Amino acid sequence: MKFILLFFFLPICVVGQNTIGLPDVINHTKQSYGGGLQTWDFCQDSLGLIYCANNEGLLSFDGKNWKVYPLPNKTIVRSVKVRNDQRIFVGGQDELGYYSSTTNGQLQYHSLTASIPVKDRSFGDVWHIVVLNENVFFRTTHKIFKFSNESVATYNAASEFSFMGLCNGRLYAHDSRNGLLVFENDLWSQLPNSELAANEIVTGILPINKDSALITTLKNGFYTITPAGITRKSLINTSLFKNERVYSSTTVNERWIALATSNNGLYITDHSGNIIQKFGRTEGLQNNNVLSVFNDNQGNLWLGLDNGIDFIANNSAIKNITAFPQAGSGYTTIVYNNRLFAGTSNGLYSVELQPMQDLSFSKGSFDLVKNTSGQNWGLANINNQLLLGHHEGAFLIKDNEARPISTVPGFWNFVPLSNTAPIAKIVAGNYKGLVNFDYANGQFTQASTIPGFDESSRFVAIDKEGNYWVSHPYHGVYMITADGGGKQLISLYDDKKGLPSTLNNHVYKIKNEIVVASQKGVYAYNKQKNAFEPSPIFKELLGDQSIRYLKEDAKGNIWFIHEKNLGVIDFTGKTPITLYLPELNNKMLSGFDFIYPLNEANVFVAAENGFFHINYEKYKRTIPQLKVQVRSVSIISTHDSVLFGGYPLVDNQSNTGETLRPNIADEYKTVHIEYSSSLFGYQENLEYSYRLVGLTNLWSEWTKRTEKEYTTLPPGNYVFEVKVRSNLGNESVPATYAFRILPPWYRTIWAFLLYTIVLLTCVYGFYKWQKQKFTRQQAKYEEEQKRIVYIHELELSKTESELIALRNEKLEAEINYKNSELASSAMHLVKKGELISKSKSQLSQVLKGLDNPEAVADLKKMIRSLTDDDNMDKEWENFARHFDKVHSDFLNEVKDKHPTITPNELKLCAYLRMNLSTKEIAQLMNISVRGVEISRYRLRKKLGIASETSLFDYLINITTENKSDIKV
Repeated sequence: MKFILLFFFLPICVVGQNTIGLPDVINHTKQSYGGGLQTWDFCQDSLGLIYCANNEGLLSFDGKNWKVYPLPNKTIVRSVKVRNDQRIFVGGQDELGYYSSTTNGQLQYHSLTASIPVKDRSFGDVWHIVVLNENVFFRTTHKIFKFSNESVATYNAASEFSFMGLCNGRLYAHDSRNGLLVFENDLWSQLPNSELAANEIVTGILPINKDSALITTLKNGFYTITPAGITRKSLINTSLFKNERVYSSTTVNERWIALATSNNGLYITDHSGNIIQKFGRTEGLQNNNVLSVFNDNQGNLWLGLDNGIDFIANNSAIKNITAFPQAGSGYTTIVYNNRLFAGTSNGLYSVELQPMQDLSFSKGSFDLVKNTSGQNWGLANINNQLLLGHHEGAFLIKDNEARPISTVPGFWNFVPLSNTAPIAKIVAGNYKGLVNFDYANGQFTQASTIPGFDESSRFVAIDKEGNYWVSHPYHGVYMITADGGGKQLISLYDDKKGLPSTLNNHVYKIKNEIVVASQKGVYAYNKQKNAFEPSPIFKELLGDQSIRYLKEDAKGNIWFIHEKNLGVIDFTGKTPITLYLPELNNKMLSGFDFIYPLNEANVFVAAENGFFHINYEKYKRTIPQLKVQVRSVSIISTHDSVLFGGYPLVDNQSNTGETLRPNIADEYKTVHIEYSSSLFGYQENLEYSYRLVGLTNLWSEWTKRTEKEYTTLPPGNYVFEVKVRSNLGNESVPATYAFRILPPWYRTIWAFLLYTIVLLTCVYGFYKWQKQKFTRQQAKYEEEQKRIVYIHELELSKTESELIALRNEKLEAEINYKNSELASSAMHLVKKGELISKSKSQLSQVLKGLDNPEAVADLKKMIRSLTDDDNMDKEWENFARHFDKVHSDFLNEVKDKHPTITPNELKLCAYLRMNLSTKEIAQLMNISVRGVEISRYRLRKKLGIASETSLFDYLINITTENKSDIKV
């Protein structure tokens, strides 16, 4: 009865337990890949790119970026398959065809629907695509189409086709009336001796070995195909899988298969039905409805979900241990008595381990160790007894229960004082110093504390002399030693004792030496100097980068934590190498670092949530083939243009052929190149290096960037090369892309041809010009001779003109001289007139006062003499004669031009010509000023001068005209 009950509950127990370690699950949401909710099928090409049949079209993924390619009729893509020629065949609703790359690496769709007879073109969804011997088979519900070269064959279902698949080189299909069929000699034949009911829905046929295969059905369990026929396969958990509805299946490896269920996620089982691992929402899937599953060429699993796509890094050497009843940060772990104990921030948990090399595959559930709720800081196996450092004290773990051995709060660690078993004394660090424990009669008892030392002692090491070393991250490093008299001496080591700083120092015992991990590298204690100094070994391997944690494993490898990065110095080879594990970057528990290297297959690392398990042996051994592809080349300008879409032609995978070398106009100043490696699950491990041959032959520094831009490249031919390397130091073969930067129009062949024509034209023109120049020079010479003769004549004429000019200047000087004399004479006359007038006036006054008649008569005689006109006339004649000499016969000219002019008016003209004032004229003419004004008026009338013309200007012009006539 007990046996029956055990057998009945066994599947439930097995189902309820998963492996303690699970690989990473990466969720790709609808928003991240930009397609529809559901994904129905997967495939992978020779470059490693993943293709997905999605509700909104074909999806492609290169490890970095997703691209969506809708079908022309915008229907759901149900199936996808890549052929050896890199044609990507897809099937939608009443549509089937393939995508292939164009010369510029873009995917272009080619429909094959038109090749199908018109009567068969309404075929609904294409659910499966299989490539066999380059022939492509498309399964719809009622028909299977076979495309072979240019011909199409149609096979109609007796009822309905529910499945089509390839296994061990044979093509199978399932018909709901005739059962399982095999394609042979261009015919579908029914398999004999079949226990598989015709109405059962087949969801997968998976190879077991060369002669047999496993059939999975939607809800009726499993069957096997052998040369003898088809028989039902009774597996462990068959009843479970009937209820879960196996929607899709695939082979994981030679021993395991993956079953995608529509109700409860994904199961990985062996061929006997034993569940190895299960993945559902609890384990990180986005939902439990898995429509499709695919095993890629790196051993990882892709899940097409009812909403989203999930990636399981199934082949990864790193697993997560998080399945604790209550989630919490991982602090410490140890394997003891075939059980794994894991101390977390919420309690100490344990699980029984199964005898296997990689303990992460051990199945079981973690149980809480009694009395350990709260923070569990440290575990130690000393004298085959398990000690626990807890927030509430020190405990002994026995029978899955914690029993206190000290109630002093806050124990960090337990360190034995010797290596000889049994160990009689240990020291434990706690919140307020150090506590010594004695071991006797199979029990640990608290002995004493270190007086005068109350620093928190999370980092404790014992040197070869038995001295205690304790470090406090903010206070420094302490050495506690006995003075021989039973007292303890405490010495502080800080920046004055060789350390780079007082802060962030952590003391460890590595290679049997005391070292300190600091902000400036690792420092070793020098006993002779009683100070710390940089460790030469660590300096060479790690430099002076900050180190926070050190742990030596059984092989002598040294695990370390630099900032938030995990690494290991591997000493197992001929020379030590430093290896980083970037998968765990920023995922460890910062500030409470912990590494437990049990052996090479089992290394445990504290994490923010639980622990990481590293199969270091597998990690070094798993060297996936590295490939890198140029995924996009575009030119950036006002309107960006894609030169290369990432899908090279089949016969030119490296894309170095001249036929594919695009020409880029000089006006495009920026070339943008993107590249990636389809190493899924290892993206954090990859670094890239590139160069542009034609610009430089030097490779760039290794970087995680997956794009590069070149600006203002000079004209020429270029080949962009990029390679990828993993953190293990492996490098890929470079991927290349060639292009040409065209010269500007003025540096093209046509431009140079034009330059040649222009140059020849210029030479010919120069020749003609020189010839014409010679002709012109000859003519010019002759003209010059004529000009010399003419100039000579001109010089003679000039000489004569100069003589004339000299004579004119002489005449001008004489005229000016005579003019000045004339002016003086006129002024003399003016003065004389004034004198006579004054004399006459005085004589007249005297005459009035005389009574003597004789005197009166004499005076009157004198007055008459003064007024004698004849003398005045003679003086005028002399003045007129001199005036005409000076002014070129001015008076004669006036007389000739105005014959009616009177002598007094002629005098007035002369005086006006000399620019005398009205008063001066009145004295010379012996008239009043008023009389002069009247005379001027009358003269203007007689000469006919307009009112706007000055009388002086008129008279001047008469002289000027006269001079002009003389020169002419």
